[in-house]
Amino acid sequence: MTAGPADFAALWQAPPDPGLALLFPGQGSQQVGMGRALYEASPPARQLMEAAEAALGIPLLRIMFEGPADELTDTANAQPAIFTASLASLAAALQAGALARRPAFVAGHSLGEYTALVAAGALPFLEALRLVRRRGELMAQAGRERPGAMAAIIGLDDGRLEELCREAGAQVCNYNSPGQTVIGGAPEAVSAAMERARSLGAKAVPLRVSGAFHTSLMEPAAVELARAIDEAPIGDALVPLVGNACARPLTAAADLKQELKAQLTSPVFWRQSLEAMAAAGACRFLEMGPGGVLAGLVRRTLPGALVLAVDGTDNLEELAKWWT
Repeated sequence: MTAGPADFAALWQAPPDPGLALLFPGQGSQQVGMGRALYEASPPARQLMEAAEAALGIPLLRIMFEGPADELTDTANAQPAIFTASLASLAAALQAGALARRPAFVAGHSLGEYTALVAAGALPFLEALRLVRRRGELMAQAGRERPGAMAAIIGLDDGRLEELCREAGAQVCNYNSPGQTVIGGAPEAVSAAMERARSLGAKAVPLRVSGAFHTSLMEPAAVELARAIDEAPIGDALVPLVGNACARPLTAAADLKQELKAQLTSPVFWRQSLEAMAAAGACRFLEMGPGGVLAGLVRRTLPGALVLAVDGTDNLEELAKWWT
């Protein structure tokens, strides 16, 4: 498989489907064993994974297939692993003829935005892989130098949670679905916000993370990452990408670069992105990659939407039925 835009040409050249949105997961979706079935069953997926391992110079496939979990969960490894597994799923679906339409939109949650960038034809696979690896390294370093915490808050509306975060010194990181939001910041600020949320009747669950992602604590990483983004050969998208930091479709290379730079210290407006795609006509949402987390968020945000998660080859027959 080449590293150029021809990687996913079958997607861009397919008949358009104005109701289809293609989604890619972020960090937290990793699981030991991910990608193994694809590697064994799909030649394009296997070629893509082997190219990724060769480009990075790390035992990526062993980490993905065998772990251990702590090594896979390391931010510097998890990000390229999820990125690779997600695009391997896409490659397998295209090769099998199961994905027979060009989406109206692509979107990815946090890390998944880089995967979406490749699927949209704006950045070659191997160039994006190196950028993802660098992003993971910088985020892990920022987490060590400026320790942070994150927590999921369930059962508070946006306004009350935002006010609570301001009072505690925490920040909103992810607007995931109605009533499900992630906050982050310094550990003591997150603890104070969690206690306040619980006192208001909400559920507060600490997350196992290596830093406060999508908060101001990531600013050192964002500065270094911006340099790498400027050097990356990002072009115009062939499919509109709905940005995490703005919840609107982007196609121009300059806008895509600005989105990637803003994203690391900005909240992920995922719920708002789903609502924007639905308002523009999207009614079928296809998640490509491990975990199935985004499919669940779509179901909670857009109860009437048709949703499918494809991780490996298991759901390809069901996906093919969408076009028959």
